[in-house]
Amino acid sequence: MFGLEELGLLGLFIGTFLAATVLPFSSDALYVGVLLTGLPPAAVLLTGTLGNWLGGVTTYFLGRLAKWEWVERVFRVKPETIEKQHRFLEKYGVWAALLTWVPFVGDVVALTLGFYKCPAVWSLLLMLAGKFGRFAIWTMLVA
Repeated sequence: MFGLEELGLLGLFIGTFLAATVLPFSSDALYVGVLLTGLPPAAVLLTGTLGNWLGGVTTYFLGRLAKWEWVERVFRVKPETIEKQHRFLEKYGVWAALLTWVPFVGDVVALTLGFYKCPAVWSLLLMLAGKFGRFAIWTMLVA
């Protein structure tokens, strides 16, 4: 993953942060790679979760600031995709934030949560829970 695993926890933080923004890559391979270096699993879990969550928080707040044209041009998200996510949010509400860990899809969910101004505190707490759960599972499987 661009040599980020060689930077240890700093590389993990950077990679997981960027992966939770609109950059098209998954942080799972990087996370597992850093776990396999022998660093303390708890430190890897906390660093990966924090980086990925803060990236998701950034995407959420970018969504709050966004306008239709900006979402289409900068994020290359089609209006149909945002409308589909809006219908999903109408059905599941802030609970959709639990899915922000899903590669590629999660970024759109975070952006949509912000775009439609879902309650920040609940959105961000549920986002944190989902991202922690995903990395905790990887930690249990690999470490």
